[in-house]
Amino acid sequence: MAKRKKIIVIEAQRIFRKNKHGMDFVALEMIRGLQQLDPFNQYVIAVGPGEDRCLSETQNFSIVVLDSSNYLIWEQLLLPRLLKKVKADLLHCTSNTAPLNMHIPLVLTLHDIIFMEKKIGNNASMYQNLGRIYRRWVVPKILKKVHTVITVSDFEQHNIATAFPQLRQQIVTVYNGVSSRFKPLTTFLDPRFASWEKGSYWLLLGNTDPKKNLKNTLRAYAYYLQESSLKKKLLLADLDPQHLDKLLTELDLQGIKDYLIVEEYIAHDLLVQVYNKAFAFLYPSIRESFGLPLLESMACGTPVVTSSTSAIPEVAQDNVVYSNPHDIASIAASMLQLEQDGSLYDSLVAKGLARSTQFDWNQTAAKTLDIYEAVHLSK
Repeated sequence: MAKRKKIIVIEAQRIFRKNKHGMDFVALEMIRGLQQLDPFNQYVIAVGPGEDRCLSETQNFSIVVLDSSNYLIWEQLLLPRLLKKVKADLLHCTSNTAPLNMHIPLVLTLHDIIFMEKKIGNNASMYQNLGRIYRRWVVPKILKKVHTVITVSDFEQHNIATAFPQLRQQIVTVYNGVSSRFKPLTTFLDPRFASWEKGSYWLLLGNTDPKKNLKNTLRAYAYYLQESSLKKKLLLADLDPQHLDKLLTELDLQGIKDYLIVEEYIAHDLLVQVYNKAFAFLYPSIRESFGLPLLESMACGTPVVTSSTSAIPEVAQDNVVYSNPHDIASIAASMLQLEQDGSLYDSLVAKGLARSTQFDWNQTAAKTLDIYEAVHLSK
């Protein structure tokens, strides 16, 4: 019997917004991979309003903008209406949550269940707190109906299976990939980065989420400055200068301010230049379900100092310098080790480049398509 064509709706609500987050890029790159891989099934990509039209339609991929900035209305009202209108056979929700009222098979990408765990710190806005409450309410209900749960590491698969043991046979690990634009560069188009000396700074993405460990990393950098003979600067990307000033005052670290380079916003397509010019990338996160930035840095030939926690060792293996993210001296010691050992540095450049090639968005798309094909339709 001939294979039946499916109508697959993929929820990608935030991919058109200008300031994308990790889950948005995962959805975007996975969809682009599917566009190259699958000319057979019919796809409808459901997105929210936004100015960054980063995805184009193809013959069997249409884009529908559901015009609401209210996430609850978008997901629980407008998305189910779209499923009925296009007579969808399958819905793939890519960012942890999904509609409660639906009558077709659901594939859910559950990146992590951090929202079900004890909070790390209290640095959260009202919007973030409401999002956490929403996920804690809706996800357990969705998981009673889900066909397949995709998650991004075996570490996270274990967490989900422990919290929801009834799903153990329905969870599949599908690793993220690394975009081909992350690579070693010889020319730098942005004048800011072209003028910086290669290897002159450490790079830290300035995410204020407590799990990203910004406070301890700043303390560790102050410790590093005391011990280092080179005293390389620290570039903080995507961090509000006023927030940084308050943080330095709170931590009594105003003395390190002259060593800091603050870039309030760096577009994602310029990150490759920032990674390339860095001496090394600091990623001492407390809790990661995958850790895509460390692979992006590796792909640019820039070594990484990171944490020996959560999914990071699964992804990075022996291709980075590890530290204890709760121990300021440990982070600083790892920085000094990389700075002082040229042989170690050169080996990590080569090993990181090789490791990053093992994560490919086309593989992510192929494994996702296999999951779609495994869903048997009742009608």
